[in-house]
Amino acid sequence: MKLEPFVMVHVGQSTDSQRNLQYGIETRSWGFPMWRPEYRSIRPRFALLATGVAPRVPLDAWVTQRITLYFFEVGANFYQGEAPHWPDEEAENSIKYPVRFGIEPLAMIPDVSLGEDGPLGVAGSDAIRRSGIERGIGRLCDLNPQPLFDAAGVPADWTERQYVPLSRTPGFTAEQVEAPRTPKRRRRGAGFISDPKKRKAIELYAEDTAVTHYEGQGWTVERLGKPYDLHCTRAGEERRVEVKGTTGAATSVDLTINEVEHARDPRHTVDLYVVSDIKVDVRSADYTASEGRVLHLLDWSPAEEDLRPRSFEYRLPLER
Repeated sequence: MKLEPFVMVHVGQSTDSQRNLQYGIETRSWGFPMWRPEYRSIRPRFALLATGVAPRVPLDAWVTQRITLYFFEVGANFYQGEAPHWPDEEAENSIKYPVRFGIEPLAMIPDVSLGEDGPLGVAGSDAIRRSGIERGIGRLCDLNPQPLFDAAGVPADWTERQYVPLSRTPGFTAEQVEAPRTPKRRRRGAGFISDPKKRKAIELYAEDTAVTHYEGQGWTVERLGKPYDLHCTRAGEERRVEVKGTTGAATSVDLTINEVEHARDPRHTVDLYVVSDIKVDVRSADYTASEGRVLHLLDWSPAEEDLRPRSFEYRLPLER
């Protein structure tokens, strides 16, 4: 039995908590209000965010209930957040959850038993309960992920290979979270920001950061936007750069089919430049962006196993 470190989180059922859960799924990020010593020494492999049951009950009552699990791979380890990110943080212009990490959705598992017969066992189940009692602060524990993959219907043999291609997992979207009195709006995946002015400020800041980096290395940089963001030349060399920006963690990014095909074309040398944890001051007239953390992938070509389609083009039947 292969055990892996998990971070177990109970998410409350209030409107604000469920809205934050939606936004965390959207932007591939989660966070806590305070550090624990173990966060600095252990890197979780997976995360479980659980909701639907009140935690302030004895363990023997807790294990008789059932819960909804959101199963994630941890894509970015714990770090200190520098920018307001969740809706309640932005509303107050403060950082309420400075301990952050990146999450990549693997599967939503509804109606899970919290008892010994469930995929969590008693130890994992109790870790979720204790998280809820402690304001949703994550509890670390070691679990065998195989029962969770089985419950989610994900084809995996964890004893054989400690890796599951993203393309073989169903994932889930923020729309699948039932949030009371939360207005419905279109969800667009990792890092999507519904405010177009804020989204533009983030994109421009990320691009400016990338331009400064490449120009500092002696490249001549031309901004294109399409079919890729930056065209860089230096002494006969050429690099094409895709730039992504987010206020969340650097866990995953949305790509168009054209961006994927362009990066895979052997005739091109393509880099991916990601700026995460961007701070945006929405009180200023032009939404001033600053700070951020950089992930820079040179000679980038996205592998098939790291891609998961979000939509399909459906050909309608021909008229007869």
